[in-house]
Amino acid sequence: MIDFSGRVALVTGAGRGLGFAYAKGLAVRGATVIIQDSGTLMDGSGRDPSVAEMAAQTLRQAGGAVFAATGDTASRHACHDVVAEVIRAHGRLDILIHNAGWVGYQSIEELEPDFHTRMMQIGVDAALWLVQAAWPTMREAGFGRILLTTSDRAIYSQYALEGLASYGAAKMAVVGIANVLAHEGRPHGIAVNAISPVAKTRMWGVEGEPDELRPDDVASGALYLVSPGCTATGWVLRAANGQFIATQAREAEGVAYPRDLNAVTATTPEDVAMAWPRIAADCPEPRDNP
Repeated sequence: MIDFSGRVALVTGAGRGLGFAYAKGLAVRGATVIIQDSGTLMDGSGRDPSVAEMAAQTLRQAGGAVFAATGDTASRHACHDVVAEVIRAHGRLDILIHNAGWVGYQSIEELEPDFHTRMMQIGVDAALWLVQAAWPTMREAGFGRILLTTSDRAIYSQYALEGLASYGAAKMAVVGIANVLAHEGRPHGIAVNAISPVAKTRMWGVEGEPDELRPDDVASGALYLVSPGCTATGWVLRAANGQFIATQAREAEGVAYPRDLNAVTATTPEDVAMAWPRIAADCPEPRDNP
């Protein structure tokens, strides 16, 4: 049985939905859990600290060692403060799950700088600064588990939606961060992965317990990736409806990067045009989203 006794975990965006499911699963299995949630509105604005405290209280009543973080993740300084407070209060930080996110739509012609900045701050900047703050204590302990959040809407062209350029940019950046940090963390016992979850939560406009695509059915995969026994690192775990598949972008056999891609040779644009059916042979044209 996976046991988190003696471990301390920080979960962002854990006041509701997926983050709450992660926090609950960690607490049930013995972890001390710190819930961070800014309590923002659906458009990403506003702040309500009571959201984190209410979630923590609910899990404490069920017997968990769960606490609410008082800070937010709106800046590097704020992220470092949240992590520092966890370490001051509990003496360690073993697990970091950056689940907090926001789904906002603006077409490329409508895209505003403030909107884009907010999207990147939540999805990318906060991930980097939280990890940066947690890294030294994990490195010194020789153990750390970090889980970031990406999305199929960014990774797979057939699931992309109009208006999600900024969202897609943020979620693809997470994959790059996980790839790099997996290498940086491996010598220090720090595993870094990403999860691409699908669940009907507030971001879907769903309140209460859905009849399918439940957050609890995703949580099992997240809990495994942050467990002491998991040494997998640099993976993206797709998770939906209690089903899981791990993926990585890997080179094909026979590639000697960067000089030999073991691929179709073409010397002019016309050559590329003529060879395109072979160049894109394994990439069928995108279909409309269901």
